[in-house]
Amino acid sequence: MAQEIPVYLFLGFLDAGKTKFIQETFEDERFDEGNERTLLLVCEEGEEEYDTSRFAVRQFAVENLSQEKVTLAKLTELTKKHRPQKIVVEYNGMLTLNDFFEAMPDGWAIAQVMTFFDAGTFESYNKNMRQLVFDKIQVADMVVFNRFKGKYAKEDFHKIVRGISRRPGIVYEYIGGEAVYDEIVDPLPFDIDAKVIEIEDRDYALFYRDLVEDTEKYRGKIVRFKGLVAVDRKMKKGEIVVGRHIMTCCEADITYSGLVCFHAFPEPLKTRDWVNVTARIDIEYSPIYGQVGPVLKASAMEFTTPPEEQVATFY
Repeated sequence: MAQEIPVYLFLGFLDAGKTKFIQETFEDERFDEGNERTLLLVCEEGEEEYDTSRFAVRQFAVENLSQEKVTLAKLTELTKKHRPQKIVVEYNGMLTLNDFFEAMPDGWAIAQVMTFFDAGTFESYNKNMRQLVFDKIQVADMVVFNRFKGKYAKEDFHKIVRGISRRPGIVYEYIGGEAVYDEIVDPLPFDIDAKVIEIEDRDYALFYRDLVEDTEKYRGKIVRFKGLVAVDRKMKKGEIVVGRHIMTCCEADITYSGLVCFHAFPEPLKTRDWVNVTARIDIEYSPIYGQVGPVLKASAMEFTTPPEEQVATFY
């Protein structure tokens, strides 16, 4: 089988600091330890230009795609032309990542994703271009806030990032070059060590994400929450899905996020019923998931009224 080509994605809007960081990366001899053929794809035209004379990378090629659409055909053509062993991409912040992922040729594999923001404009971008900000944070391994100043509150930036994903590390780089790593601890809004974990209506999105991201720590736990029922004739008797609709970014991405649940409720349940459910969380295979996942074994269930806010959010 052909060896996979690692792809390093650098994301962010104009003047966020991507070019400067990539320049410094290519000047670092450690980035070229294997003397690999490296392809730098520049997908936007910023104010700063690369000084290739300072690159420590010995075998490299630079391709500027700022004036044309990134397509599978184009990326395949460049792969054949340069035969890269490593690819670095400076991606246009106004384009969605899905466009790039769909254009990736076979053999390309995402190795690392870093997202850069100018601290002075970040909150404005988040307010006015929320979906693009979400797009650049949701898959990031690291989020860097450049030109950070003392007047900014780390907690405000941290809250926005963590509302999207708990995955990335967060770095605040101050004017002058000092980089400070985010060490803010995010306590869960419910007690995971309680005899029964009570999930308030406002906290379902946080509970669901934590359960999916760190499933094993919930094994054998008892949980109680209000959920929306979904049923299908393919399900076994006494089997339903119960959960909530979750909005992660905007109304366009509202998704029903439910959990497989086995119950002995005597009354028939139908899709769109609201119930209070108390259940033990087991970790096992379910054909509904198509894989191993959290499965609820209900010990109590009752009909209830819908919550005031039927769509759960991370805020």
